[in-house]
Amino acid sequence: MVEELAKRLGGELVQTHTSWVILLKDVVYKIKKPVNFGFLDYSTLDKRKENCDKEVLLNRRLCPWVYIGVVPVSKIDGKWVIEDSSNVVEYAVKMRRIPDGRILSNRLDEVSEKDIKKVAERVAQFHLSAERVDEFGKPEVMKFNTDENFQQTEEFVGVTLSREDYEFIKDRTNRFYEVHEKLFYKRMEEGRIRDGHGDIRLEHVAFLDEGVCIFDCIEFNDRFRYGDVLNDMCFLSMELDFFGREDLSKIYEDEYLRITEDPEFDIFLPFFKCYRAYVRGKVTSFLLKDPHVPEDEKERAKEKASRLFKLARSYAEKIKLT
Repeated sequence: MVEELAKRLGGELVQTHTSWVILLKDVVYKIKKPVNFGFLDYSTLDKRKENCDKEVLLNRRLCPWVYIGVVPVSKIDGKWVIEDSSNVVEYAVKMRRIPDGRILSNRLDEVSEKDIKKVAERVAQFHLSAERVDEFGKPEVMKFNTDENFQQTEEFVGVTLSREDYEFIKDRTNRFYEVHEKLFYKRMEEGRIRDGHGDIRLEHVAFLDEGVCIFDCIEFNDRFRYGDVLNDMCFLSMELDFFGREDLSKIYEDEYLRITEDPEFDIFLPFFKCYRAYVRGKVTSFLLKDPHVPEDEKERAKEKASRLFKLARSYAEKIKLT
């Protein structure tokens, strides 16, 4: 049905694990697949509609110019018809298409210091005004995530990360909770735990005529979006480091700190950057177990995961334990 709809619209169909995305010249239609992965549940039409609405609402916070709205998909004479409400069988998020050349991941060789400062300002102002979710700042909440990471990556020891690096990162992470437990609660009290974006990566930042747009936030699970603002902001600087633009990472971090005046910035930044790099190493390692991924792609994933875990190790060495 979706393939046929894309063809009739004259669009390109791109699939992810969770969505069908139809790319047209000026607009994009994103239809959620009827899947349930536990942490993500699109299994019923009502749930898909709810998540479409949520996706638009949440993403308009940082990218109001792109998210047009939610439109119905109807089945008429055995065919899917977009933006028709006569016999609704699905819903789609309708977006303005962002030109590839406007996306940060495609501009790393030409992006300026001024551009990066604008991104930092956008993120900082967003965090200062986002909804507080204090209870998600408790150390045990964060430790649940890191414990899960270490448990899920043990099988990749000797494959994409060394035993020595695994134990070193795990030890530094767990000791950080013990040494800085009071600071976690201090950050909760001072309102530094917010409903953030959850996925501020290079490919989700665009420079539009209207301003900096940060799109595709996590809508399907609040737990992945709620948390410390530094954990949210540093995903981007970790990726800049990974792609060899430590200069831009430093500019981004310095400007964010200048605006937010975060008193624990230097203490928490290496900890959260380590976490972000480790998560990306884990997710990339998972590709090695996917039977649908070709062998040559698995080799590239293995190399990338190893580099990410090495980056996590370099951050772990900077974690302050005094």
